[in-house]
Amino acid sequence: MKKIIYFLFPLLVFQLSSCSSFLEVEPKNSVSDEVTIVDAGSAATAVRGIYSALRSNDYYGYSFQLLGFFSADNIVYRGSQTVHQTLTNHTVKSDLAVLATAWNQIYATINRTNHVITKVPNLALTTTFTEAYRNQLVGEAYFVRALAYFDLARTWGGVQIVLQPTTSASSLPQVQRSSLTDTYAQVLQDLQKAEQLLPNETNRIRATKKTARALLARFYLYQKNWSEAIKYASYIIDDNTNYSLVSPYRSFYANNTSNTKESVFELVYDINNTSGQASQWLSGNNGGTAWIRPSQAIYDLLVDPAVGGDRTALVSKTSSSTDPNILIGNLYYRTDRTDPVFLIRTAELYLIRAEALAQRNGSGDLTAALADLNAIRSRANTKPLQGLGAAALLQAVEDENRVEFALENHRWYDLLRTGRAQQVLNISSVNRLLLPIPYAQVSIDPNLQQNPGLD
Repeated sequence: MKKIIYFLFPLLVFQLSSCSSFLEVEPKNSVSDEVTIVDAGSAATAVRGIYSALRSNDYYGYSFQLLGFFSADNIVYRGSQTVHQTLTNHTVKSDLAVLATAWNQIYATINRTNHVITKVPNLALTTTFTEAYRNQLVGEAYFVRALAYFDLARTWGGVQIVLQPTTSASSLPQVQRSSLTDTYAQVLQDLQKAEQLLPNETNRIRATKKTARALLARFYLYQKNWSEAIKYASYIIDDNTNYSLVSPYRSFYANNTSNTKESVFELVYDINNTSGQASQWLSGNNGGTAWIRPSQAIYDLLVDPAVGGDRTALVSKTSSSTDPNILIGNLYYRTDRTDPVFLIRTAELYLIRAEALAQRNGSGDLTAALADLNAIRSRANTKPLQGLGAAALLQAVEDENRVEFALENHRWYDLLRTGRAQQVLNISSVNRLLLPIPYAQVSIDPNLQQNPGLD
């Protein structure tokens, strides 16, 4: 990880109020260190820098998304960089550039959170820089650090856990790689701290207590702690004044919409801070390349009225002189590339609770699970399911997840956590259920061992 944390991180100064002003940036020639985090203003700036790192093109704006997209069967690559096909074929090697850009940016994001977590609690309180506001800023950093380590763990397994900020090579910590269990333990610790510190407010573009609880629901599902997954998913579902399944399906993303009740947490972009992946979803007629496309399999499911229902709006088809069958994903459709990235939607909480209830399979659980599943199907305008046993219900939840989040980064990770990836995706070796750690990192850091069987 030496290469990762050699970076000096420039801060971006953000205004405070609206969604658009939250994105406005002013370059500042400094780093997020003990020199620059000195008061309320610089602390707020540092936290906005964390969100900037999270939505950057090397993290959720592009690179990290590709790793999950192309490893599963919903989304395919049709561009000029055919090496991306090795993700789909599960033959990827550690020198694939997108591995390094995603890995590096996730650790860069962690480094930004570490600066806030270690320094902001020591700032003096004032009449305007209250304890509640200070707690909020630190809580946001804990939330994003939890998300970053969660993404590392589910993609690469146990990783090096760095909890102190680094500003130069001379302050580089020597850190051994942790186990997957210990990495997830750090995720839980950070999420619990975030839940404790964050305000109990509704904010769809910044972390709050509700956002932390939503991610805890996902975390507990991964850990097979069914009762806790149910509890935390219910926090969001039961808050139906602020969170709901909006109808019709396309209304949470179409017509330049953002911040609907469907969204629990999303990353927003504007014309000065655009999404790196968006142009690769757009067709040539709309100024894009259509290098990222729905697979034929997911297209066929979505246009089947019995399966996709109203979710057919996610896909369309066009042609060119060289390609008569160009499948288009419509989740990212804005020609100015300002489409939000949806990290957590209310629909996910329904399906988390449905799966956890079916897995727990206690008294009344299957009935409740079926009700949650059918809430998703009803919103999509597909027929409700009836009379399913536990096994059939779990398969139905898997199938529903596939189409509900067809063009979002869920499918690969859903199949991994349920142990179904090898069978569904015809992966020959269990070693291929993790991605290789970037070669550049392994080659310079004796504390970082490559994942078994990968090169």
